[in-house]
Amino acid sequence: MISNLNNLFSDHANRMKRSAIRECLKLTQQPDIISFAGGLPSKTSFPYDDVQELAVQVLREDGAAALQYSTTEGDTGLREQLVKRYHAEGLDHITTDNIVITTASQQSLDLLGKILINPGDKIICGLPSYLGGISAFSVYGPELVGVAFDQHGMRSDILEEKLEAMRIAGEKPKFIYVIPDFQNPAGITMPEFRRKEIIELAHKYDVLIVEDSPYREVRFEGEAPKMMHALDKSGHVITLGTFSKIFCPGFRIGWIIAHTDILDKFVQAKQTADLCTSSYLQKIAAKYLETGMFEKNLSGIISEYKEKKEHMIRNFEKYMPEGVTWTNPEGGLFLFMYLPEHLDAGKLFFKAVEKKVAFVQGDVFHCDGTGKNTMRINFSFVDKETNTEGVKRLAAVIKEAM
Repeated sequence: MISNLNNLFSDHANRMKRSAIRECLKLTQQPDIISFAGGLPSKTSFPYDDVQELAVQVLREDGAAALQYSTTEGDTGLREQLVKRYHAEGLDHITTDNIVITTASQQSLDLLGKILINPGDKIICGLPSYLGGISAFSVYGPELVGVAFDQHGMRSDILEEKLEAMRIAGEKPKFIYVIPDFQNPAGITMPEFRRKEIIELAHKYDVLIVEDSPYREVRFEGEAPKMMHALDKSGHVITLGTFSKIFCPGFRIGWIIAHTDILDKFVQAKQTADLCTSSYLQKIAAKYLETGMFEKNLSGIISEYKEKKEHMIRNFEKYMPEGVTWTNPEGGLFLFMYLPEHLDAGKLFFKAVEKKVAFVQGDVFHCDGTGKNTMRINFSFVDKETNTEGVKRLAAVIKEAM
């Protein structure tokens, strides 16, 4: 073995860290642990019979193309189906030329870093923000600048202060990273007025917005605000989507929607990574959308997750001690819990695992290391009976710490 591996690895490799969430999941593989940690869809949400039927149909009707390489941009049929869906969302200015299929949205995040970030560049993200995005960007050596949240998501007043301070210093961030719908981890949905405020600032300071939208379709209640890409058609917004939470994560299919000038660089970067996403899985996904099976199954997912979320909220109200609060999302898979400020969720995690319940500590979602008294809770995976027992165990751990 080489004597000094640190000298062997690239700067990119040395900046890599294991995912805190994936490491948590290792500790929760024991069958008797109730896990609220992962962002896992419910096993009952997967359309097993539909996938089996379509998999056979695709092989029978288009087997040669399904088992062959695809174009880097992605299967034309799948992109056409996505264009139809996004036209209905108000993105009537896009065509298939504005979409590239990726190997899930995590690849999209990595490609963003690859084509946009140089070491030392500034990237703006929320406090808190999606750990997978923070991790993907951090490999490329940027300075992550956090912007605090209020009940409407990223605060536009603080964002403007940060942007103005950078302008005065002769700097400009590469992009603003937001998850407007049922934000991971906070569960907050950004209202339309706040989206417009952030878009206005992006125009004023000539900055890109990355709109990460993996959960938008999983809405239980309320009215959906317009997508940021629909509110801004000037090319300032790059939108990321995925089937992982609305179809099945095992397919590893995501996509990027952007101006063609930007998208060409994504194509070049993807060609150095994997050449193309699975032709076979893309064709199955295209059929799934085309036949209407997607809408039928999504309706069931929404109904199931709404019931599970409401059940968890009732359990929190019944069992959590005074001083503990939480968000109540209108959709998605997560809510965020706030403990009294003197408590450290990182220390509580190991006590919770001893009690056979798990969560993700909230500070890993904060690029500045704050949020130590917070935790992310997933409500989509476990059944209602298990949820109740898990909340009882977690409440007991918190009460003991208090």
